[in-house]
Order: sequence, then structure tokens, then C-alpha cells
Amino acid sequence: MGRFRGGRAIRWYAKPIPILAAIALWEALAQSGLIPPHALPPFSSIAANFAEEAITGRMAIHLQYSLIRFGAGFLVAASIGVPLGILIGWHGTLRQLIEPFVELLRPIPPIAWIPISLLWFGIGLTSKAFIVFIGALFPILLNTIFGVVSVERVLLEAAMTLGAVKEATLIRKVVIPAAMPSILTGLKVGLGVGWMCIVAAEMVAANFGLGYMIIEARWIHDLPLVITYMLAISLVAYSIDFGFRIAEGRILRWRA
Repeated sequence: MGRFRGGRAIRWYAKPIPILAAIALWEALAQSGLIPPHALPPFSSIAANFAEEAITGRMAIHLQYSLIRFGAGFLVAASIGVPLGILIGWHGTLRQLIEPFVELLRPIPPIAWIPISLLWFGIGLTSKAFIVFIGALFPILLNTIFGVVSVERVLLEAAMTLGAVKEATLIRKVVIPAAMPSILTGLKVGLGVGWMCIVAAEMVAANFGLGYMIIEARWIHDLPLVITYMLAISLVAYSIDFGFRIAEGRILRWRA
């Protein structure tokens, strides 16, 4: 077998070509009549719906609710997951005690917590943020633990040789920078999972939000509107990921 090769870098203006080709194929199939409109509406009708929802401001209202719920849950998950992951990863005894508890809860899908969140917090902001928190916490926590555990012993020994003997100094100056790539990976995965969780939670119990609008459109059999808000969810997720990748590149500039 030949050696794997990455290939040439693709110019920025060529990257949208597959998406544009897929849209053109979609429109052609929908207009051809081979697929009935109730199963595959033309992309042109989706675009028109998207423009109408955006211009009237209705999409912005639902987007605001989704982002607030998502942001609240993710910030709490990051604020707990990163420090706790560093603590568990640094202390082996604590890791052995906490690990069974984490592994017991981790396989439970976040959506399974929705009934409990509704009983505890009602239908408002807190219950939705709680589902995002549950979904984002474990990727953040486990990746942070992995990053801390994976710090090479030689780095710690070198730091102690140079006078960094205090535990807090070692963690701040050596462990956190060395584990940062893994921590950022956990945050990135947590963002994706958390965004999916808020959409799922809004589809089950909400009065506003992007997920709520999908269910509302489904009840009135408005497939173009369903796909319109699916597209909005996708575009927001892409924007969040794009922004995070820019921040990640700046934080990890020292690795270049």
C-alpha cells in the first residue's frame, strides 16, 4: 500500500462547490416531479421561507431563546467540567473514586433527563439549560481528565528542577498549558453536543426556540418551514464551530 498523502490545499472559493452542487441537484429533483413536493420541497421554497422568517424577525426571536438557553448551560458545564477535570486528573486516588460514578451516568442520553428537568425546574430557561449542561459536561470533563493524565512526567520533573515545587504552580504553569489541546477538544465536543441537546429539549417542551419551531411546523404539515429551521440550526452550529476554531488557533499559537 502506498503512503497516505494529504493532497493539495483547496482554495477557499472552491470549498462551497460541493454544497452548491448538492443544492442544484436538490432543486432539479424537486422540480422534475420525480419526488412529490410533500416529500422534498424545492430548495427555492426553503430559501424563500428562510428569507421571510429572517426579515419578519420571527427567526431572530426563536434564535435568541435557543442561544440564551444554550449559552447558560454550556457556561455552567465548562465552569464545572474543566476545574473538576483538572482536579480529578491530578489526584489519582480521587480519580479512582469518581470514575465509577462518572461511567455510571455518562451513558444516559441527555434527552432522557428531560422529564426530570421538567419536574425539577418547570418549562422555563433552567430546565433547558440543565439538559445542555448534562450533555456538555461529560465531554468536557473526560477530555480534561485525559489531558491532565497525559501530561508527560518529564515536563513536571523539569519544572520542579527549575524551582516549581508547589502543587498550584505545577498545575498552573505546566499541567494546564500541556493539557490545553485536550481541554479545548472537550469544549469543542461539548459545544456540539450541547447545541444538539437544546434543540432536542425545545422539541419536547418549550414555547419558543428553534427546536420548538420545527415541532410547530410539523403539526401544521409545513415541511418547507421544518427544513428552514433545520437549516437555521445547522448554520448556527457552523458559526459556533467556526468561531471556536479561530479562538482555538489563537490560544494554541505556541504550538506552531
